[in-house]
Parts: sequence; C-alpha cells; structure tokens
Amino acid sequence: MFGTARNNANTYATVGMETGVVAANPHKLIVMLFDGAKAAVTNAMQQMNNGETAAKGRAISQAIAIIDSGLRASLDKTAGGEIAVSLDALYEYMSNRLLMANLNNDPATLEEVSNLLSQLRDAWEAIGSPASAAPVQTISVQDPFMPRANSFVRA
Repeated sequence: MFGTARNNANTYATVGMETGVVAANPHKLIVMLFDGAKAAVTNAMQQMNNGETAAKGRAISQAIAIIDSGLRASLDKTAGGEIAVSLDALYEYMSNRLLMANLNNDPATLEEVSNLLSQLRDAWEAIGSPASAAPVQTISVQDPFMPRANSFVRA
C-alpha cells in the first residue's frame, strides 16, 4: 500500500537531488555532474565485482551520458578557447575508455576514469571556492519611500 522503504528512500534522494539542482549556481551544477559521473563509475566497479553484467552496463552508460550530455555539452569552445577544446578531448577519451572497460570487463580502466573525474572535480571545486573569488561589494537597499540624501552608489 505504501511502498517499500527502499522506494521511499530513492524518492527522497531524488527530491533532494532535484532541489539541489534548482538551487545550484552554474559552477555547482558542474561539480554535481562530476559527482554523478564518479558515482556511476563507482557503481559500475561494484557491479563488475559482483558479476552483474547488465547493472554494470547500465552504470557505465549512465557515466557516459553524464560526461557526454552534461560535461561535454556544457563546454563553450568559442569562449573557452584552448581549455574548452582540451576538456572536450579529455571527456571524449573518458567516454571511450568507459566503453572499453565495459567491453573488456576491465576494472583498471574504470579506476583510471574515476581518478580523472576526481582530479577534474577537485580542480573545478578549487576554482570556485570562496577564497579564490573576488571580494563582493555589498550595497544596502533602502526603502524607496524614505527620504534620503542625493548620493549615487557606483558598483
């Protein structure tokens, strides 16, 4: 009647993830894509170790989809220049390696891609940390109906 505890937990996790996506800034969304791809690769490793071929294939397909349709698709090669082109090539390499890991049942290749995703995620996280961001100037907002002196705030 009410469903299993596992289904309820999955629903709760999905709602939490969707809420995180809605509330996230573009930088955080990329971090979430890295996290999702890494989680899918980790799942694929577990399924490979358990001999669950179909589940392994689904997890690898999910990782490839996140890399190709999320990370790769978000690149702006015009604005991003050489870095975006290099990332595009790296994402293509990772997708190809995941395909080969699936075909050859190779956990070492999954580990290689997992390490690449971790390094990229850590670098992306570092460039978006508050310590690396420029200081933000705050401007106080006053009630528009309250009298005030003639002064202009320039940002």
